Amino acid sequence: MKEAVYKQRKDLVLGIVVNAYIKMMTPVSSSYIVDEHHLDLSPATIRNILAELEEDGLLTHPHTSAGRLPTQKGYRYYVDHLMNQIQLLEEEKFRIKNEYEKEVRDLEAALEKTSQVISDVTHYTSIISVDGWDGKIFCRGTSYVVGYPEYHDVKKIGKILTALEEKESLLQMINRDLEKKIKIYIGHEIVCSDIEGCSLAVSRYETHSGPTGRIAVLGPTRMDYSRVVSTLDYFSKLMQEIV
Repeated sequence: MKEAVYKQRKDLVLGIVVNAYIKMMTPVSSSYIVDEHHLDLSPATIRNILAELEEDGLLTHPHTSAGRLPTQKGYRYYVDHLMNQIQLLEEEKFRIKNEYEKEVRDLEAALEKTSQVISDVTHYTSIISVDGWDGKIFCRGTSYVVGYPEYHDVKKIGKILTALEEKESLLQMINRDLEKKIKIYIGHEIVCSDIEGCSLAVSRYETHSGPTGRIAVLGPTRMDYSRVVSTLDYFSKLMQEIV
C-alpha cells in the first residue's frame, strides 16, 4: 500500500513538472511546486521525489539551475500514463466549423483548409496525407518552427525546415502503422535525426466520400500534448462531416 501511495505521489510531481515546463519552458524547482500547488507533502519530500525522478531518468536539470525539466523518457511516461485529454471549447468548435462554410467542399480544398486551421489552433506544424495520393501532402505552419524558444541553433532550425520539405520522408513518418487511434512519437522515436528534438502526433481520418489518410502535428518535445491530442481527435471526426 505504501509503495502504491508513493508511486501516486511521484506521478503527481512528475505531472506538475511536465505541465509547468510545457507552459513556462523554465526548469521547475521544488519551491515552485510548494508555492504554487500546495500539496500535502513537505518540501523535503518533494525534493526527494524530484531526485528519484531524476535517478529514474524521467527528469534532468541544467547545471546552471536547481530546477528540473523532463527528459524524452519523462515525456513518454507522461503521454502514456499521466496525460489528461482536454476538450476543445464549444466556441472553438463553432469557430472551426465556420471556417469551412465558405469553402468549396471538394477534398483538396477541405484538406488545405484543415491543415491551416489545425496549425492555427495548435501553433505547431500540421501535415495531412491522403491514401493513394503518392507524394501529395498538405503542410502548414512551418513558420512556427522558427519561433520555438528552445531552437536557438539556426542550423537546427534549417534542418527541421528542410525535412519538412522532403515529402517522401514526411509520408514515411506519418504513414507508419497505427496500433491506436492517435500515436505520439517523441524525439528519437520519430527516426529522423534532423527533427530528433521534436514530437510528432499522428491520427487516421476517414471522409464521408470515401478517401482516408493521416493527420499529424509536429512540434517541440515540449508541445502541449493534451491540446494536440484533443485537436487531432476532433478533426479526425470532423472530416467525416465536411468532406
